[in-house]
Amino acid sequence: MKKLILSSLLIVAAFFSTAVAQTTPLIDRALLFDAPEYSGAQISPDGKYISFMKPFNGTQNVFVKTIEEPFEKARPLTNRSDRPIPGYFWSRDGKFILFVQDQGGDENFNVYAVSVSDKPAAGKDVPDARALTSGKIRAQLYSVPKSDPDSIYVGLNDRDSAWHDVYKISISTGKRTLITENKDRYVGVIFDTADKLRAALRSTQAGDTEVLRINADGTTTKIYECGALESCAPLAFHKDNRRIYMSSNKGNVDLAELILVDIETGKSEKVESDPLGRVDFGGANFSALTNELLATAYEDDKLRIYFKDKNLETDYNFIKKQLGDRSINFVSNTSDESKFIVSVTSDIDPGSTWVFDRKTRKLTLLYNLREKLNREHLSEMKPIRYKSSDGLEIPAYLTLPKGLEAKNLPLIVMPHGGPWARDSWGFDPYAQMLANRGYAVLQMNFRGSTGFGKKFLDAGNNEWGQKMQDDITWGVKHLVAQGIVDSKRVGILGGSYGGYAALAGVAFTPDVYSAAVAIVPPSNLQTLLESIPPYWESFRNIFYKRMGNPNTPEGLAQMKRQSPLFSADKIRTPLMVVQGANDPRVVQRESDQIVIALRDRGFPVEYILAPDEGHGFARPVNNMAMLAAAEKFLAKHLGGRFQESMPDDVRTRLAEITVDPKTVTIKAPVDMTAAATVDLTGKWNVTLTAGPQSIEVTLDIRQEGGNLSGTLTSMIGSGSVTGGKVSGENVQMEILLEAQGQKMPVKFEGKAGANQIEGTLGGSGIPPLPLKGTRGK
Repeated sequence: MKKLILSSLLIVAAFFSTAVAQTTPLIDRALLFDAPEYSGAQISPDGKYISFMKPFNGTQNVFVKTIEEPFEKARPLTNRSDRPIPGYFWSRDGKFILFVQDQGGDENFNVYAVSVSDKPAAGKDVPDARALTSGKIRAQLYSVPKSDPDSIYVGLNDRDSAWHDVYKISISTGKRTLITENKDRYVGVIFDTADKLRAALRSTQAGDTEVLRINADGTTTKIYECGALESCAPLAFHKDNRRIYMSSNKGNVDLAELILVDIETGKSEKVESDPLGRVDFGGANFSALTNELLATAYEDDKLRIYFKDKNLETDYNFIKKQLGDRSINFVSNTSDESKFIVSVTSDIDPGSTWVFDRKTRKLTLLYNLREKLNREHLSEMKPIRYKSSDGLEIPAYLTLPKGLEAKNLPLIVMPHGGPWARDSWGFDPYAQMLANRGYAVLQMNFRGSTGFGKKFLDAGNNEWGQKMQDDITWGVKHLVAQGIVDSKRVGILGGSYGGYAALAGVAFTPDVYSAAVAIVPPSNLQTLLESIPPYWESFRNIFYKRMGNPNTPEGLAQMKRQSPLFSADKIRTPLMVVQGANDPRVVQRESDQIVIALRDRGFPVEYILAPDEGHGFARPVNNMAMLAAAEKFLAKHLGGRFQESMPDDVRTRLAEITVDPKTVTIKAPVDMTAAATVDLTGKWNVTLTAGPQSIEVTLDIRQEGGNLSGTLTSMIGSGSVTGGKVSGENVQMEILLEAQGQKMPVKFEGKAGANQIEGTLGGSGIPPLPLKGTRGK
């Protein structure tokens, strides 16, 4: 009891000393996280209009005004009340605004169009928006063609949820034309500068990537390939329409390079790699008017840009001279590229947005993003480096609270999501809020993060919760050793993989942390992979290579060892779990099961569950409620400041989405003793290839456990599955074919996923013939 009282007094004392010492005023979290008054500005192709996002009836919607009008004269084009519109763009002819939206965070995005010239019907606030796609699908935008400005090329997975067919859709009429049906595991298509479909990106069953030339007769020819643990991503066609710009780290290349690949010969040539030899090729900017390469970019501690176009470089330097040494981004332009929308930001500035006239050299302010936020109260984000447990250098960012000495501070560790992503220098509202509350904030690019080369990325393979977690832990040790951080007041907060890292931190290193907030956190790696969205099927084998394969005993044992759920008995750190009920990536079960595990051993856990959210919170009222709870939770256990006040709607919503752990149930216990096996029950449409000939075959399969039976039908005969086994993704079938009065036993060996099967069919005297197909509808 005496130890408990002493510990409580120390926390209270730490809180009091932090609150008194920090002279920077408490920033209202609404200024950092609520919907900004203006954001997302774009200019119409003809330069007559400015579009932007603004709250309308409490939710972010699209507005439009003429370029001369003040913002007060802008009129709304959309009136979505359930959740903010996540993104929009102009049609090539400037007649329409197109936007996407899902339902409740389920990430099934559909595309909508609204005419800029239409007026609202009687009794309505906005003109009608038409759905160009519909249903429980995930539309993918491929191209907005210059040659036909009334059209868009879109990928739709309505036929097969795992793979997207390519359609051309008329914006004005909604007429849909099928361009190609995806029966060959395409994960992307590439149009040339004349808007002709010329290439496709294919994911093999093994997870390798193939770049295919699409021939005039519809057949394909492989021109480039890279392994599952390599990257080769087409960017755009060269202006000669004969070569494709690609980013690649194929072979013995560590840092990804910009290359050109000849679409006829497959010959590749290096264009550029990082001049400083530090990071991967980061991106390229092309002119939509001339198709010229304008600039390349590399993301080091900060972004570096290398200009190929002298005029654009002159413009960039002119703007930088006018607005200071901040990050400059050309976000939108007219079709003749005479006017640009320019966004300017820094670590201590959420940004300002300008119109730049290249002819007159005039730079006109549109708005300051979050104008009421006092920039003087924000904290700098500084790049740092430290060594991990095995000596690997970890790039990171440190944000220190303004108005406090960098000594003996409480710390919030914020691992990024992904994990195959990275943290970047710039304005971060989470880091700013936490620093304002008195915390040092550490954001690290642990091994497995992207952008730092193939070796650094591969160093994270199969290291979830192990060396990847060491990279986080050793960051804490580094700051403690420097005297910046109080080792007794360290918290961890993260979302997605960052949420996993928060759970792993308190499960595997319980002595390091005094508080944890895990947002949409995977708790069991096996169930995480079992529930990935169907449109991620192409990545399944890459997941297995980078995370472990649950279909092997060794992989399953590794995943159990790395899953915080199975070390829940070691958790003794105060924990808050946050989840969206509609999350398609990290499903609600992942949070439910860790909450149940802690509840059942009598350990307190706080749980926030929003029924109208997905992978992260998009609705401001939900986000504000979660943030209010999280900062109060952290202050309670770490001694930082927190904002007690909140609007009535936020307070009400927080009560609605706060869940009593006693009420949480889960349908079935998790079984980690057996590998998951693909269920092949149903009809399959497959193609058997023999030289230049191909035969369409239908398999009607019945499966009980791992045992198979069924029938086979084709134009030349039929047959029966006399025996078969499925173990994980591995499939074997013994088939008795009957054709022209003769019977012949053959055998299929291959692999299968939820919606595809691939392998070879052969028998006595018959060489193995390729067979592949998809689940029928």
